[in-house]
Amino acid sequence: SLHSLTPYLKSDFFKSLHEDYDYEPWFRNKAREGRRAWVTWQKPDILGAICIYTQQNNERITQEGLVLQGPALKLCTFKVSESVQGRKVGELFLKAAFRYATDNRLENIFIHGDKDKHYFLFEMLKDFGFSHIGSDPGSKGRDVVYLKRHPVNRPDDNQGAFEYMKNYFPHFKYDNSIGKYIVPIKPAYHQMLFPDYQASMQKQLNLFTSDNFVGNAIKLAYLCHAQTKQINPGDVILFYRSQDEKAITSIGVVENYDSLQDAEAIARCVKRRTVYSMDEITEMAQKLTRVMLFRIIKHLKKPLGQDYLKINNILNFVPQSITKISNDTFERIIASEG
Repeated sequence: SLHSLTPYLKSDFFKSLHEDYDYEPWFRNKAREGRRAWVTWQKPDILGAICIYTQQNNERITQEGLVLQGPALKLCTFKVSESVQGRKVGELFLKAAFRYATDNRLENIFIHGDKDKHYFLFEMLKDFGFSHIGSDPGSKGRDVVYLKRHPVNRPDDNQGAFEYMKNYFPHFKYDNSIGKYIVPIKPAYHQMLFPDYQASMQKQLNLFTSDNFVGNAIKLAYLCHAQTKQINPGDVILFYRSQDEKAITSIGVVENYDSLQDAEAIARCVKRRTVYSMDEITEMAQKLTRVMLFRIIKHLKKPLGQDYLKINNILNFVPQSITKISNDTFERIIASEG
């Protein structure tokens, strides 16, 4: 709650906000209203980042007169301090915002800010489907407004598969033209990439408590020596957690798939998106390495274990490498979600 954060208003973290706006009265007023925020701490009692959010109904969000019909999610303050940059906190906040909007059936997410001072924030937001739609009506044209459509139902749109996912996340295309693959992953790497996944032997969610910064991200990377030569942007991947759960747990969409054998080139490609150390990348690069960049979409409500996969003729063997599946097989997996 903002009320619990008022003791930190005089801290260095809020200094730039006080300089730009009459921020403290606004903050205290919203705290009295019961408004809440997602936060990251640099260390105990030192704020590292904050995203204040609220629902608004039938809101006029631009000076040009655009009104969003029904409830929408507004991101009011989105600040990441230099002390936590590189930890993918921005993507962590977006992950929380998308989840909140999905759970509350909110079909629009928007934010406003100074187009120059918040340039890097807006560049990140554009990469996740936000677009500039006008000027903030309360700032006399000083601030711009960025909007992301977040439809409850899957839109009928002829965009390419990857662009469709980016613009309509968490929806994604999976018609007959889209490739579908099962991707095996060891438990240790699965836990690092997906700390918000609740494994059967891991009873506590780690999304907001983990020191694993790669797991904060939506944009991730997977390295392997699979024989599969070509996977296209927009193709769907299903992660199979091997060894312990032996189950399909999570769905992602491919951003890029390449074959490289230069360790430094691989490291540049997967920078801050992979759980592998430079030593591990160097060792892998002794052979031609498949580099898959992808975006995590969701975790299945109930993991599909080996017995379920066999009984339903989805997977009759334990996958040792990337395995292509048919559209009918994928439809059976989707149907298991209800």
